[in-house]
Amino acid sequence: MKKVLRNLLNQLALEPIGEDAYRGQSQDLGWGRVYGGQILGQAIVAATNTVTDRAIHSLHAHFLRAGDTEAPIDYRVERVRDGTSFSTRRVVALQFDKPIFMLAASFQVREQGFEHQCQMPRVPGPENLHSEIETTRSMKDRTSKQSHENLPYDRPIEYRRVEPLVGMNPPKQPPVTHTWIKTVAEMPDDPTIHKCLLAYASDWGMVDTSLQPHGVNTNSKSLQESSLDHAMWFHRDFRIDEWLLYATDSPSASHARGFTRGNFFTRDGLLVASVAQEVLIRWRE
Repeated sequence: MKKVLRNLLNQLALEPIGEDAYRGQSQDLGWGRVYGGQILGQAIVAATNTVTDRAIHSLHAHFLRAGDTEAPIDYRVERVRDGTSFSTRRVVALQFDKPIFMLAASFQVREQGFEHQCQMPRVPGPENLHSEIETTRSMKDRTSKQSHENLPYDRPIEYRRVEPLVGMNPPKQPPVTHTWIKTVAEMPDDPTIHKCLLAYASDWGMVDTSLQPHGVNTNSKSLQESSLDHAMWFHRDFRIDEWLLYATDSPSASHARGFTRGNFFTRDGLLVASVAQEVLIRWRE
């Protein structure tokens, strides 16, 4: 397993610090704050640690403050309810005794029922596409200095965009993107870890989708952007060490907020998860 992926799995292995309380460490990705997907993944682990014989099927989260990459994050879990079929958990993430993140998660026993899904978009496969890191490095003269300097040498998740990645001055485009994703190495069989890493990956790229109709992207130094909330639903079993298509679209932007939604499909067209996010997008004063 590659070191960068092993480090991420180590971050998800939270340290117990009390009854239904856990502590996690952070990785600095060069953004000056903790990556939201990391907090999502760690909060799922904290909630799952208090549930037996049930799997997480949905989560709703709010990002309250920017996380400090130099300080640990404490996760406090509240056991809201354990019913016959469902369990509900509330998780608060704290730094310096202040909440930076809140999560509500629902768990369900495995059941059989009605089945239907939407169609997978028809797009090229990942084989002939370049990774996001390779593309950004090849566009050094067309991306911001900060964007290039903050690009890590390696990442635990590989992203391959179907639509071409554009540098500093993108044209106005429809708010739709398609990206193939998977981990850079084979993963353990634990389904919870695969869900945690999909939540980690799902926080990437949604801001840019909402900005595409405006000819702006996150390379702009004049733009202030941040995740406000995040919701996710897990529909079917999957493996994140096998290619998944992440199809996103942004139906609305208003009042300095952009709304983006997405679906994850396997190579053979099975819809395995859906996501929705609202982000802050405004020009800096």
